Amino acid sequence: MKNDPRIVTLALDAYFKGMSFRDVVDHVRQIYGIKITHVSVMKWIGKYGKLLEQYHDSLEPIVGDEWNVDEMVVFINGKKHWVWNVLDKKTRMHLATTISKQRNLKDAREPLRKAKELAKVRPLYVVTDGLPAYPHAIQKEFGTLANPKTKHVRLPSIREHPNNNSVERLHSTIREREKVMRGLKKEDSVILRGHRIYYDLIRKHMGLNGKIPIEEAGVKMNFNGNRWLALIKKALETQSYSTKNYSTKNLNTLST
Repeated sequence: MKNDPRIVTLALDAYFKGMSFRDVVDHVRQIYGIKITHVSVMKWIGKYGKLLEQYHDSLEPIVGDEWNVDEMVVFINGKKHWVWNVLDKKTRMHLATTISKQRNLKDAREPLRKAKELAKVRPLYVVTDGLPAYPHAIQKEFGTLANPKTKHVRLPSIREHPNNNSVERLHSTIREREKVMRGLKKEDSVILRGHRIYYDLIRKHMGLNGKIPIEEAGVKMNFNGNRWLALIKKALETQSYSTKNYSTKNLNTLST
């Protein structure tokens, strides 16, 4: 690292709390008198976002019995796409996010498959809206006909009970982030991948009495002080990465 790890992690935190790249640059310059570029911020987010995404998906959360699934419209370079999200109602863990150009059976199955791989269990209930692809997707991924323990709860409206309000709130936070960035530029967007890290591993939730979803899911993080720095150190210590990208010098710098 050429820059102070505290500045790097400050930039990550400010970005995922809602600032644009240029606002992050201005904030660091005004408060700390340090000049960085928006390109540097982009590189940090890409580099550590990928590292922490792999670490996130290596964890083993203990999730609840009800998963909420929903899709939202986003525009990538002016073209309509769909973002699919799976949220565990009990822990608020953001189990999966995917992007597609359509809303067919294959598209509906992908986020369910990813959520199943992360949680390593089948939920008792999957709550969705009335999209026709959901019943078949849930049947394919969870075998609801052969295994009646997984029940599909199909809601015509979020005002129905039980409802999908928790995943709708998740969509609202993604929408706010998208507006700041004035839309998404590519399908493999760091905004969406990084948002899941921030949502599950950093952000405290009022609905969890101030706890972080990953802690609610039974994974002890033992955060003290800078949570971003602690996460990066954990990721480097517990997973095997090439010395080309993460040298011993990098690790020692992060440990200071």
